[in-house]
Amino acid sequence: MAKGTRATAALDRAGIAHGLHAYDYAAEVDSKGVAAAQALGIAPARVFKTLMAWVDKQPLIAVIPSDQRLSLKKLAAQCGGKHAQMMDVPEAEKRSGYKVGGISPFAQQRPATVLFASAAQDHERIWINAGQRGLLLDIAPADALRFLQARCADLCE
Repeated sequence: MAKGTRATAALDRAGIAHGLHAYDYAAEVDSKGVAAAQALGIAPARVFKTLMAWVDKQPLIAVIPSDQRLSLKKLAAQCGGKHAQMMDVPEAEKRSGYKVGGISPFAQQRPATVLFASAAQDHERIWINAGQRGLLLDIAPADALRFLQARCADLCE
């Protein structure tokens, strides 16, 4: 069994059930979430990727299905902002405390508002990065939303 991370330790402390799933991380692929889904034999729509963004200079975490693309226009609108842009890699790693390819929305160094794509509610369990490359956790969407004090929104193109 894979060892835990800061993210899984936080979920454990909160008493939130989750499973851990290790896979061979492939840095050279375009869609790391889709590659993780294929490696674990899970539908890509159930594997969610964590994206770090800015909306009018406010940090934001967007969690969307790995087989979809984030709409920056929708993200800004959902936050009542005018402009959204992706956070650059060094800033995302600094704020989250995780390496890109392993960023989890759970237990980030500098927490920010979290929005999940509405599709999260379509599944009994979803898979999200556990805080290190090559490790996903599965969790009930309602538990993830409650723990992160997040909400679902229309975020994808």
